[in-house]
Amino acid sequence: MWSGRFREPLDTEFEQWQRSIVFDWHLLPQEVAASKAHASALCAAGILTMSETAELRAALDAIAAAHASDAGKAAVRDHASAEDIHHFVELSLVERIGSLGLKLHTGRSRNEQIATDLRLYIREQIQLTIAALAAWANALVELAKKSGEAVMPSYTHLQRAEPVLIAHWLLAYVEMLLRDISRLKDCAARLNFCPLGSGPIAGATLTLDRWIAAKELGFTAPTPNSMDATSDRDFVLEFLQALTFVGLHASRFAEEITLFATAEFGFVLLPEAFSTGSSAMPQKKNPDLTELLRAKVGRIHAAAEAVTLQLKGLPLAYNKDLQETQEQAFAVEFVPQMLSLVARFTAALTFNHNAMKTAAENGYLNAMAAATYLVYKGVPFRTAHEKIGNAVRYALEKGVELNALALDELKQFGSEFDADFFSAINLNSTLDCHDVLGGTARHRVRLALEETRARIAALAQVRFAAPAYPEEAVNAGA
Repeated sequence: MWSGRFREPLDTEFEQWQRSIVFDWHLLPQEVAASKAHASALCAAGILTMSETAELRAALDAIAAAHASDAGKAAVRDHASAEDIHHFVELSLVERIGSLGLKLHTGRSRNEQIATDLRLYIREQIQLTIAALAAWANALVELAKKSGEAVMPSYTHLQRAEPVLIAHWLLAYVEMLLRDISRLKDCAARLNFCPLGSGPIAGATLTLDRWIAAKELGFTAPTPNSMDATSDRDFVLEFLQALTFVGLHASRFAEEITLFATAEFGFVLLPEAFSTGSSAMPQKKNPDLTELLRAKVGRIHAAAEAVTLQLKGLPLAYNKDLQETQEQAFAVEFVPQMLSLVARFTAALTFNHNAMKTAAENGYLNAMAAATYLVYKGVPFRTAHEKIGNAVRYALEKGVELNALALDELKQFGSEFDADFFSAINLNSTLDCHDVLGGTARHRVRLALEETRARIAALAQVRFAAPAYPEEAVNAGA
């Protein structure tokens, strides 16, 4: 590709070491799509005839089809002489259509090719990840609906705090996933500008209509600055950082399920289809899926950290260092499959409602509702807090719950206590006193369930299509 300037061959080991085809083979579909779009721009500029363009585009489609299978992908990865995916496609074109294949590189550089291919690849990965997140969110909603008004204890500091609906707990994870989808959509919007036509650094030397390629590939507009376009990998880092949140949230869910499935809690029954046993202990059922899920965030975050360090201190514009960012993007391809598995795992979960209810009704989890009762009787909250704290200590010494104390016993802590106290601190009242938007009151959770599925559907919609040549859109990516 560049041998004219050189008189000595590359060191054999270095030549193999610096090749990127061993990992950028992932980008074959994107390289073909971008090459077809570039052919269209060359045709419009009068560099290619319409028949040449049609022949090139057909050959590019044939190359993509020939290597769509696993064996075909392996043939790309193991190609004997191609340095990178761009070189492979060029060699394959020449094999199929002769010297016309060499004409396609007119007016472009590998710097803009890889910048375009990576954007297309990450855009596709974002779409796959958003679809998988939406599927998991819907599985959580369905499990929440199935749980009805079943209750569980909530925790702060891993100590029992207040009763909540199981549905309320599950919907907390849905909120996390909706934020994850939002971040990924933001990332997709920022990366959706087309570098083709940027040349190696200063822009193409041909008068290309850059909107032709941008529109064909579904980009919002061409990139506004050629130097930034060929050296920008912010979108790789932003994608990996967004995925770190996905992994973090999956890990938190996995940790709670792992904990709740222990005999000590006994809240969750692990589905056998997603569990394994022990080779030594016949009684074991191990939470392998959640343990692996918990660990995956480490791999994702490591990829983000690697790209941060790869980009740090790079001068403009393209540097070979940027080649290293590709592997980190490919290293997280497992995320959509991981999310698909956890969605099916979630759908198969069952809860021990009796154990969860018993835990929710013991340990004075109605103490805040009791303090609220006194607030409605006109007692300042700090004073109410102290009165109920004293009542809890008294009940602890007796070994009973608050609602097992007699009214006469309660009145020693305040004359405000009356017979209606006991109905104010039963389980349903304790839930329903949280009657605010976002609270665990039963009717609030019912409304949240109705609204959440629509929110998932609306947020998960991702479409990419370029507008028709609005000049102002060119500046939108600046």
